[in-house]
Amino acid sequence: MTHSQNNINADLTTQSSKERSYDDYVRVEGIWVDARLKEFIDVDVLPGTGVKQESFWSDFSAIIDEFTPRNKALLAQREKLQTLIDDWHIAQRGQLFDKKAYREFLQEIGYIVPEVSDFKITTQNVDDEIANQAGPQLVVPLKNARFALNAANARWGSLYDAYYGTDVIDENGELARGAQYNKIRGAEVMKAGRNFLDKIAPLQQGSHHDVVKYYVDQNRLVATLKNNLDTVLSESEKCIAYRGSSDQPSAILLTNNGLRCEIQIDGSSEIGSSDAAGVKDILMEAALTTIVDCEDSVAAVDAEDKLEIYRNWLGLVKGTLSTRFEKVEVTQAGKTHRVIERSLNDDRRYTSIDGNELILPGRSLLFIRNVGHLMTNPTILDSEGREIPEGILDGVITSLISIHDLKENGRYRNSRKKSIYIVKPKMHGPDEVAFTADLFERIEQILGLNNATIKIGIMDEERRTTLNLKACIKQAPDRAVFINTGFLDRTGDEIHTSMQLGPMVPKMQMKAQPWIQAYENWNVATGLMCGLSGKAQIGKGMWPMPDRMADMMQAKVAHPQAGANTAWVPSPTAATLHALHYHDVAVFDQQKLIVSKINESTELCFEELLNIPLLVDKTQLTSDTIRAEIENNCQGILGYVVRWIDQGIGCSKVPDIHNVGLMEDRATLRISSQHLANWLLHGICTKEDVEAALERMAKVVDEQNKNDPVYEPMASDLSGSIAFRAASDLIFMGAAQPNGYTEPLLHEYRKQKKQHLQSKC
Repeated sequence: MTHSQNNINADLTTQSSKERSYDDYVRVEGIWVDARLKEFIDVDVLPGTGVKQESFWSDFSAIIDEFTPRNKALLAQREKLQTLIDDWHIAQRGQLFDKKAYREFLQEIGYIVPEVSDFKITTQNVDDEIANQAGPQLVVPLKNARFALNAANARWGSLYDAYYGTDVIDENGELARGAQYNKIRGAEVMKAGRNFLDKIAPLQQGSHHDVVKYYVDQNRLVATLKNNLDTVLSESEKCIAYRGSSDQPSAILLTNNGLRCEIQIDGSSEIGSSDAAGVKDILMEAALTTIVDCEDSVAAVDAEDKLEIYRNWLGLVKGTLSTRFEKVEVTQAGKTHRVIERSLNDDRRYTSIDGNELILPGRSLLFIRNVGHLMTNPTILDSEGREIPEGILDGVITSLISIHDLKENGRYRNSRKKSIYIVKPKMHGPDEVAFTADLFERIEQILGLNNATIKIGIMDEERRTTLNLKACIKQAPDRAVFINTGFLDRTGDEIHTSMQLGPMVPKMQMKAQPWIQAYENWNVATGLMCGLSGKAQIGKGMWPMPDRMADMMQAKVAHPQAGANTAWVPSPTAATLHALHYHDVAVFDQQKLIVSKINESTELCFEELLNIPLLVDKTQLTSDTIRAEIENNCQGILGYVVRWIDQGIGCSKVPDIHNVGLMEDRATLRISSQHLANWLLHGICTKEDVEAALERMAKVVDEQNKNDPVYEPMASDLSGSIAFRAASDLIFMGAAQPNGYTEPLLHEYRKQKKQHLQSKC
């Protein structure tokens, strides 16, 4: 059966205009706009942008008419190529895989495009956080205002808190954390902090461990040691500023590998009073950039959801977003409840070492990730009453909102270079990048922006983009500011593309497959060949276990070593710790080293990308191995989907089958559902096996969430649980989903759930 025959639900999210009620819409310039969005744009967004209301809606309508047919044609091309690949794979079943013939076939059908000539990107007006600094990157759901604020404020993070509160410092015996402050653990934290200072800013004599006083004299940092000897830094230029008076500073600002850190001094504080020099903390410059997300980490299926996202983006851009929440703290004396109000941090002000004022951003530089090309959304309908592509909707609205930053209408600046940074996910090949570049150009025209104001982050998470990455970047040479790798989505597409050829290796073996390392190396090499160094970010994927920071510190240093000048982390604390890796590795020097060796390995690397992760020997799978794989996938799917469908939570820390908390979003769901769909298709397991595992795992997930007061158990009424039905369909209809994406089914079932909840009110 071909992909087209299987694809029975590709239009699940597009409601027929004959069935639609227009009561909630306003007819404007030939399109139907949700009345709440219309009011939000007219009243809250347009004033101050210089864009007139009448022309905006007229121009928006014209963009919809112009780009919707192109969007549909691109999706049709995806479908056509997948059908051709499916047919080829079916014909090859049982034969020795011929990589040469496979490559020729992919070139013949246009899946692999002709090689493009060498070029360098010409992107201009790029902020330093992207072009000239290397450091951690956060990704945060824009639908959650509190999380978004936390991420934006994670530009600076406490190293002492990160050490004290995680397993980076041993948590056993006398070092264990408790309800009260553990002075022994605190001393170990301070020791680790001094070790860090000795590494990045060594003294000419002695050690930071021996310092009893820091002060500034004659444009230099001076450290007085326990033996009353005054010494200075081995590299005096590493001290760039201070706060307070020069003879008794409250903070010393250091720089290393382009990142700053601040020695905070307060001998009257609880921590500082136990330190000979009064040091109470080391503040790290951490999350240089943050991707605020409209896509994989959010559950946004209708106008209500989209409006919440757009309001939060406006609040971030103008600096007005704030949130209040109650924090419960447990001590030996009992529970205490505090109401906390959170808003964006102010900029940080210093006296530079030469006596001038130095102002540094207090917040992470924000990208916004729009939705890809696949989904439609009912917030705006075209002239025929059809939902418009959500990527077009996001592109226009988020860019319009961003004008407030360009015109300095808010409390703070995001881009000091007056650029708008949009990450575009799930693009398949250069034609889709070209579409996005054209769309952004038209948006600039209707909003009165200079050409190439809107920059593009190209996510290398689909197989057709990987194999044609250079050609993809060439479609946006004056806009490209970001490429990255993403193991989960990329693996999901790897499985789906070759779904019909044969069964794939178990999920836990996937990272050891040759194509994975080739993919990681190819991305960096291609980015460097295209001149991204010094102009754009080359990024690496997420560390998924926010509670296992010691393991992260061992593993994630490999990302800057590989030449990536940013990589994703799951929390502000993780960003603070990951920043240490960029102090250890001078990434831009590393990139120069990689460039000098690129030509030796690129062709071999490309060949490795064509290695399909097939299970060569089915006999290696015991019944216990198969059962464990099924249960692991089913538990992960249910644990994520139940929150997405029932609570509208698109990203959260979900316990796995071993109760290890993993940061999950739709990318994780895609690989798990596609893997089970593949094994079902090729008879590694049966539908009955998976159904039984789903029933068992529903009980496990219910137990894991028993302390959540709003959680709705599944196991007691499987047939009545909308979330359980969604999880089941993601598996059993997985082979039929367009490119293996989970969004169509998730959106349909979330809409059902919202309707169900509304009917109960």
